[in-house]
Amino acid sequence: MSEGRSCPLAYRYSAEDLCQEPRTVSEDVLYIIGGLYGNPWALDEIEQMALAEERQGHRVKLVFNGDFNWFNASDSLFRTINNRVLDHTVSLGNVDFELANPSAGAGCGCAYPDFVDQGVVERSNLIMERLQGIAGEHPDIQRRLSLLPRYRCLIFGGLKVLVVHGDLESLAGWGLAHEAFVDGNDGKLSQWFLASGADVIASTHTCLPVLWSGLVGEQSRVVVNNGSAGMGNLQSDPRGLITRIGLSSPVIEPVAGIERHGLHVSLLPVSYALEAWLPEFDRLWPVGSPAAVSYRNRILKGTSLSADDVIFPSLI
Repeated sequence: MSEGRSCPLAYRYSAEDLCQEPRTVSEDVLYIIGGLYGNPWALDEIEQMALAEERQGHRVKLVFNGDFNWFNASDSLFRTINNRVLDHTVSLGNVDFELANPSAGAGCGCAYPDFVDQGVVERSNLIMERLQGIAGEHPDIQRRLSLLPRYRCLIFGGLKVLVVHGDLESLAGWGLAHEAFVDGNDGKLSQWFLASGADVIASTHTCLPVLWSGLVGEQSRVVVNNGSAGMGNLQSDPRGLITRIGLSSPVIEPVAGIERHGLHVSLLPVSYALEAWLPEFDRLWPVGSPAAVSYRNRILKGTSLSADDVIFPSLI
C-alpha cells in the first residue's frame, strides 16, 4: 500500500480499551476542536467564543483532538500554534503523531481510502514532508507531542464522552467519516458503542461534518464529527466548525444540534478572519504548492454540503 494510504500499527487500538480510565470534567461546556490545521485566526475566534460562553456563566474546557498542525509551515507559526494548543486538553491526530514520531512508509499517516484521489494523497505526503522538516527544528515541541495520548474518555454530565481522532479502531480510521454514514456504516457503529460503553463519540480526521443519533442497546447515543475547525465545511461557507457539548444550549446559532440525556450536542461555526488568514496561507503555500492545490478553494468556498447533509437519522 502506498504512502498516505497505510495505517501504521502504532495507530491501532481496541474499542474495549478506550474508556477504561475516564476522567471527570468539572466544566459546563466542552469545545472539541479537530482539524485546526495551523490556522491561528480560527484559534483566536474559538477563544473568543469560549469567552462569550463564560460571560454567560458557562465554564468552558477546550479539548483538541488532533491535526492542529498542517498549514503552519514556518518556524514562528509552528511554535505559536503548538504552544497555544498544548496549554489545553489535547490528544493526537495523525499529523501531530507523524511530526513527533515519524512512521516509516506512512507518508502523511492519513490512511486515505480508495475513493480519495491519488493526487490528494501525494500532495498530503508533500505537505507532511515539509512540516516534518520544520518540526525537526523544534525538539522541545516534538517531545511534548510525543507524550500525548491518542484518545480521551471524559465523564461529562454523567455520560461517557469518547474523544477520538479517527474511529474506534485507529487514530486515522475512516469509520466515522461522512461517507461512512452515507454508506450505512456497515454495522460497526453498534459494535463500537457497545464495546466502548461510550454515550457520545466525538471525532474529526475525515474533514466533513456529521451529527448522528440513534438507539444502541436501548440507549440513545450520539456521534459528532466537526469536520474542520480551521477551514470551511459547508457550501459557499468558509467558516470552520467545532463540536460543542454542553449542559445548556449554545450562545450562538449552531449549524446543527440535538439534545440527548440533558446534553446539548452542537456543531458551532467558527467565523474567523478569512481576510487575515488567506494572505498568510498564500505566503506559506503559494499558487501551485501542494496545500494551495488541495485546499485553497475549500478555504475560500467551503464544500458541496448543505447543513441538512450533516444530520443523519439512526442507521441501526
